[in-house]
Amino acid sequence: MFSFTHKQIWDAFDAIARANGTTPSGLARRAGLDATSFNKSKRVSPSERDRWPSTETLSKILSVTGMTLTDLDEVIQALERGEDYPSTKADAQPLGEVTSA
Repeated sequence: MFSFTHKQIWDAFDAIARANGTTPSGLARRAGLDATSFNKSKRVSPSERDRWPSTETLSKILSVTGMTLTDLDEVIQALERGEDYPSTKADAQPLGEVTSA
């Protein structure tokens, strides 16, 4: 079973973007989302309540990176151990584009 914290999810999205040579905004655009979707200022509401990515957003990020939930868990676990993701640039997934059906 997967269990992620708010910080772990956002840190993983940031790491995935870096590993693919882009920014969180670039990753959002590639996934067909608004470029500001992953801004740090939007991760917490004005009332300081955590804003979680939706399951649709998660699905789009996994799709555009060719990752699975297991891969995402591996990224989170690596970050929790203080490791970089990926360990080498050659391990990075090529970014595709999400297309609507």
